[in-house]
Amino acid sequence: MYIAQAFNVLHDWWRYLVGTVIVVIAVIIGQIPFTVAVIAKAVSSGEGMTGLDETKMLSILEPNLSLFLMLLSFAVGLVAVLLVSKYLHKQPLTHLTTARKRIDWKRFWFVFILWGVVSSGFIVVEYYISPEDYELNFNLVPFLILCVIAIIMVPLQTSFEEYLFRGYLMQGIGVIVRNKWVPLIVTSAVFGLLHIANPEVKQLGYVVMVYYIGTGLFLGIMTLMDEGIELALGFHAANNLFTALLVTADWTAFQTHSVLKDMSDPEKIGFMEIFVPVFVVFPILLFILSRKYKWTHWKDKLFGAVVPPPKEDYKILEDIGNES
Repeated sequence: MYIAQAFNVLHDWWRYLVGTVIVVIAVIIGQIPFTVAVIAKAVSSGEGMTGLDETKMLSILEPNLSLFLMLLSFAVGLVAVLLVSKYLHKQPLTHLTTARKRIDWKRFWFVFILWGVVSSGFIVVEYYISPEDYELNFNLVPFLILCVIAIIMVPLQTSFEEYLFRGYLMQGIGVIVRNKWVPLIVTSAVFGLLHIANPEVKQLGYVVMVYYIGTGLFLGIMTLMDEGIELALGFHAANNLFTALLVTADWTAFQTHSVLKDMSDPEKIGFMEIFVPVFVVFPILLFILSRKYKWTHWKDKLFGAVVPPPKEDYKILEDIGNES
């Protein structure tokens, strides 16, 4: 139903192609302030552009400024996705978000709090098991500024990724190929592969792509089983927000004034950090959510056909445009 309702709006294949191009251009435009700031800092410090790789670009600016400018491009991207959906497809925000009559924010907050507690708990346990791997990084004023930036900007970043991958592209690919497994696999793979430029990949190797693609698959399964992206929005926001506030490292995409700094050797990170979340933690979370929200018909919801509604059930596009 979540994918099929895209048949009720303007869903020509070329619209999704044009819309995706517009979103990509918007993200590139949104990256200009960060790029200009990095170049200006490199030139003013006398370092120049030599050796200015991904890791250096993320660390050359003051961490709070760097985080804000880096996340700004995602905020611009989110605006682009919502505008493309509204004006190019005549699709209301609710229809892009969920198959329910209205967005269920209780779902968002449930998984946000659940994963926030669980992920923070993992960090606390790791700290007490291996305190030598962490350094106290807490500095009150920069941390408070970080809180303001992260609480505002991180949800915009994660919402952009969810509305683009689990929303816009999931629905777009689904109505084009008319099944559910292709958009699930494609959006998960593309979501993971877009992280390939992250400094974590350079440090940990391509094996970390198992985590990124696995996370995309996990979020996609949640979306299809729950007929909406509210749970994916909540999980993703909690995952990135609590990570940004609690722990950072010199080799991660988020280098912040967090409480702790991970000083461990990234080459020693392996099975526990990459495979356990994907093959143990995520399945447990899916089980918990399936029990709470009474998910059924897994085979049909994940692998079934996307069937257009009867012609007489189609909504009038003009009315949808007015509602949006």
